[in-house]
Amino acid sequence: MTRDTPTAKDRAYRYTKDGVLDGRFPGGELISEGAVADALRMSRTPVREAFLLLEAEGLLRLFPKRGALVVPVSAHEIESVLEARELIEGHALRKILRRPDETRTAVTTQLREVLADQEARLATGDERAFVDADRTFHQIIVTEAGNPILLELYQSLRDRQLRMGIGALVRDPDRGRRIVREHADLVEGLEAGDADRLDEHLRQHLDGTRTVLRRA
Repeated sequence: MTRDTPTAKDRAYRYTKDGVLDGRFPGGELISEGAVADALRMSRTPVREAFLLLEAEGLLRLFPKRGALVVPVSAHEIESVLEARELIEGHALRKILRRPDETRTAVTTQLREVLADQEARLATGDERAFVDADRTFHQIIVTEAGNPILLELYQSLRDRQLRMGIGALVRDPDRGRRIVREHADLVEGLEAGDADRLDEHLRQHLDGTRTVLRRA
């Protein structure tokens, strides 16, 4: 086995975690070591080890001899993540507005490229790729703030953002189209150099996700 070859535990961990994040294993569902082991054609031992790691990350709750419960995204988690995003992204947008015009133009050019990719992903129905592009859009904004500590904090939200983003698309098939429009509004606000307009667009954008995820 080469150094770069994933172990059985790594494979079980990645398979299960991806399933939780992309909604194949929805919140509230009970999954078994045996089912994952059979899907990956391996013994239950590495699956058990992977489940323990995912329990430590808060994604699973283990019940001996019954399986693992996929922990649903709570209302508190939704609010906490969106509050953190508004603080970080709002700060980043205001910093970008203070940059020279050529810098702001370079940022909006990048954002429009990602926006075009999002529209293409939306047309193909690839939810995972759409949400990945969504996160890239927002990460460009945070990166351009030039604060590596804030960027690291923002990147730590990746798994939660992915899970919540796909959850929003599943609950509301029209959410993807609205996200594209809301992103276009953010780009136009940056181009116009209007701080108040940007704050309002960001708030509306995050409120849209909040509203969809709070639906029963």
